[in-house]
This record gives sequence, structure tokens and C-alpha cells, in this order.
Amino acid sequence: MSRITHGPVALTIAGSDSGGGAGIQADLKTFAALGVHGTSAIACLTAQNPSRVLAVETCSPGILRQQIEAVFEELLPGAVKTGMLFSEENVRVVAGFFKGRHAATRRPCPPLVVDPVMVSTSGVILLKPAAIKILKEKLLPLATLATPNRYEAEILTGRKLASVEGLRTAAREIHARFGCAALVKGGHLKNVFPETKRGRREGGREAVDIFFDGRTELLLSAPFIKGVRTHGTGCTYSAAIAGYLARGCNLPQAVKRAKEFVTQAIAGSYRIRKHFALNPLFH
Repeated sequence: MSRITHGPVALTIAGSDSGGGAGIQADLKTFAALGVHGTSAIACLTAQNPSRVLAVETCSPGILRQQIEAVFEELLPGAVKTGMLFSEENVRVVAGFFKGRHAATRRPCPPLVVDPVMVSTSGVILLKPAAIKILKEKLLPLATLATPNRYEAEILTGRKLASVEGLRTAAREIHARFGCAALVKGGHLKNVFPETKRGRREGGREAVDIFFDGRTELLLSAPFIKGVRTHGTGCTYSAAIAGYLARGCNLPQAVKRAKEFVTQAIAGSYRIRKHFALNPLFH
């Protein structure tokens, strides 16, 4: 006889990736790998593959809000993450929903992880300039955690980031400015190893991230996996954080475990035609 258990639920509010490597598709695969029931609200449709984004079409604010409401009505998530929202209207919908729910219920909303997806790897704008302003004013102040990469953190702080110390400063500034914890991802930094008495440490480059929540600061590092060019690592990383939060981890624990998760997913990447795909089941 089977035994029915109660499983955790997480919600992703993001764009759909027709190539299957990022966005909603990556988030749902990550939730499933963590034993979390994944729900979704699609903010926009993209025509994309691992090389480029051909087109983006936003969903209407009305249907985006109804998707979120439908999930909360019957499948109350233990954590929520946002990814590509694209338009000012959609950022307003998400911020308005969470602000309104808190006011109506007088209870804390589920932890909200905001991945401020702004530009694709190929340079396509994924968050309109007017939407960035609303993201700063309305959504980030509601977030539990923001997970910008180096370039997104530069936009949020208005400063160039070229070192681990710069990441640390940016994480603290984002926390001070918006009131949320920050995970600033420095995956594109070069030569991040600290100097030693014998010179620069050997062993190659590392992917270094800085987490700061006002009390705890973490320096999270992992070796780059040589010969692998991945797509969707930021989506997978933030989805893993939301997944671990839904499973009951506190925020620093969720961030540390998600770093290990995405590192292992990269290490387990497999080829799809001439591209690489993350393997979230390789953990």
C-alpha cells in the first residue's frame, strides 16, 4: 500500500524558454530535482535557443495576475522566485500582488527570491528600462533575497564591479538600499584568487559569489568547469534557493546548498547537439 505524503510547493514567475535551458523550464526541472512540486506563472514567451533570443512577447498583466492567484488559491507555495518579467506592467503586477496579499492577510508572504533578469548572454534586453525603475522601487523592497549577477548588480548600484571586494560592497549596498538580502554572483570575474606569500594561488579560475543579509556574510566559491559553456545557470541557482526555502531551510542554508546544487548541475552537463545542458539531477 502506498503512503501519501505532503510535499513542499514552490512557484516560479518567469519567462518561457523554447530551448528548454532557462526560464520556467529550468526552474521546474530544478524544483523536481529537489523533490518540490513546481508551479508556474508565465510572464512572457521567448523564441530562443542556447545561442540567441529571436523574439520576446509579454503576457498580459491580467493573465499573469490570474496565474499567480490560481496558485495561491489552492497550492500555497512555501517559496516564490521571479525571473524574466520583461515589462513594467508585469513588475507592477507581481509587486502589487505580494503587497496586497500581505495587507489583506496580515501574515507574512512566502519568501520571495528576485532574480533581476535584465540582459541575455547574447546581449538582448530582457527587462525594459522603465521596468528596472519599478523593480527598484516596488519589487526589491518586498524581496527576501535578490540574486543579481555582476552586470545586474552594476545596474542596481551604479558602480563597476571588478573584484571580490567589489561584490562584497555591492551586496551590502543592495541590502542597505532595498532592505533585502543580496547574493551577488561574480561568475564572470577573472583572477579572483587572493594573493599569498608565494604569489597568486594556483588552480585556475573560480566562480565566486557574495551573500549578505545584514548579519551573515558568505563567500561562496567553486572551480570553473573547463570546456563547458552553460545556459540557464542563474535561473537554476535562484530556483534551487527557492526550492530549499520551500523545504524549510533558512536563507543562508538555502543559498549554500543551492551553490553546491548548481555547481554539480554544471559538472554533470550533457551535450544537446552542439550545446551543453545543465543536469539538475546530477546532485
